[in-house]
Amino acid sequence: MSTPTIAIIGSGPSGCFMAQALRREWPDAEITLLERLPVPYGLVRYGVAPDHPGTKAVTRQFERMFEREKIRFLGNVHVGTELPLADLRAAYDIVVVATGLYGDRKLGVPGDALNHIYGAGQITRFLNDHPDEEAFLPRFGTRPIIVGNGNVAIDVLRLLVKKGEEFHGSDLSHEALTHLASSPIEHIDVVGRSPAALAKFDTVMIKELAKLANVQFEFNDELDLESIEDPLAKAKIEALLGLARAKIETLLALARSEAEPYTSKKSVTFHFGWAPVRVAGVDHVAGLVLKGTQNPEHQQSIPATSIITAIGFEERPELDLCRTDLSRPDSDLSNGFLDDGLYCTGWFRRGPTGTIPDNRADAKHVADNIVQAVKSGALGLGKPGYPAIAEAIKSTTVCYEDWKRIDTAELKNAPYGRARRKFRNKVAMLGAAQSHQAGENNK
Repeated sequence: MSTPTIAIIGSGPSGCFMAQALRREWPDAEITLLERLPVPYGLVRYGVAPDHPGTKAVTRQFERMFEREKIRFLGNVHVGTELPLADLRAAYDIVVVATGLYGDRKLGVPGDALNHIYGAGQITRFLNDHPDEEAFLPRFGTRPIIVGNGNVAIDVLRLLVKKGEEFHGSDLSHEALTHLASSPIEHIDVVGRSPAALAKFDTVMIKELAKLANVQFEFNDELDLESIEDPLAKAKIEALLGLARAKIETLLALARSEAEPYTSKKSVTFHFGWAPVRVAGVDHVAGLVLKGTQNPEHQQSIPATSIITAIGFEERPELDLCRTDLSRPDSDLSNGFLDDGLYCTGWFRRGPTGTIPDNRADAKHVADNIVQAVKSGALGLGKPGYPAIAEAIKSTTVCYEDWKRIDTAELKNAPYGRARRKFRNKVAMLGAAQSHQAGENNK
C-alpha cells in the first residue's frame, strides 16, 4: 500500500504531536507542518508564561522530530488567506487542522466592552512578544482585577506582581519588562466563581506565589481547613494558607535582623465564590459588581482601573479556519473527523480544556482514527503533496533550517539573565531567516 501525503495546519504542540504519531505509522510518508508565523511551536512559544522555561522545554523533542524524522516545516504560510484550504486539500491526501483556540472569552455581562478590559491570552502573548501584539500596550492602572481562578489567572497574577530580578532565566523581553515595571499597580483583586477548595488552579501554582518578595496576600473569607475532607481540596487550602505564612515568616526574619522595615509594594486579595454582574464605568473600567455564587442576593462592588479576563478561550470570529464552517452533517468530532480527508485535533477539536500532555493523547487518538480510515480503504490516496502547492505560495516561506537561524540569533542576542531575546515582528524574523543568503551573495 502506498503512503499518504499529509499536511498539518499549525505547528504548536498539537500539530507536532500529530506529526510524531503519524510518522510512527508511516516512516516514509510526506508530512508537512504549515504555520502562519515564520516560527514554530505556537502555544509553547507564545502561550506558556515566559517565566516557566521548564514547560517550554517540550520543544526539544519537537526539534528532534524535525531533524531526524524528515518532517517538513513550512513557516510564514497563512492557510485560508494566502493558501486556500481547498487548494491544500486538493494537494494532500490528509489535512489536519491543529490551529488551537486563542480568542479570549468575554465576561458576558453589561459593560464588558469598556476600555481597559483585556483577555489573559492577549496579555500572555504580549509578554511573550507575539508579533500579533506588537502594537498592544495594556494600561493596568493601580488596581487591576483578574477574573478567573484557574492556572491562567495565577500565571497572569504572578507575572504582574514579580519584580525584575525574579524573571532571571525567563525569556521575558526588555520591552515587556519595562512595560510591567512602569505600570503603577498597587493592588490586585482575583475573583473566582468557585469556593477556594474547588478553585481550578494547581496547588504548585500557589506555592510558587509564596516564593515572591514584596507581595501581601489576603483573602475575602476565612479559609476553613478543618471542614475539608477531600485530599486535593485540602491541599489547595493549605497552599493558600501558605501564602499568609510565608509573609509572616518574612516579617519575622526581617525583625530579627537589623534590616530596614519590610514594606509591601503590592497587595493581592483573593475573592472566592463571587461572579461578575456588571462592569462599572462610562468610557473605561471603574469597578466590577459581583454577586455571591452561593448567595446571589449578596453583592459587593470592587473598584478597578482595569480588568483581565481569565475565564477560557474560544474561536476568534475573524479566523479563516473555523470549526463550525468546516463541519459537515456526518462529521465526527469525537474522532477528529470533519470531512473526507479533513481532520482536527487539540483544542480546535475538543475546546479549550486540557494541558500540553492532554494534547499529546488527543493527537494519538485522532491519528489512530486516520490510520484506521486509510487501512480500511475509506480514505483514498494518491495526491501529490508539496509540489502541487509550492508555486501557488507567494509569501516568503521559512523552512526548518531558516527557523534554526532565527533561533540561534535569538539565543545569541539574549541579555544577561534571559534565555533568549525574541524577534518581535515578522519582518525581523524573516530578516534573520534569510541572513545566510546575504552572506552567500557577498562571497
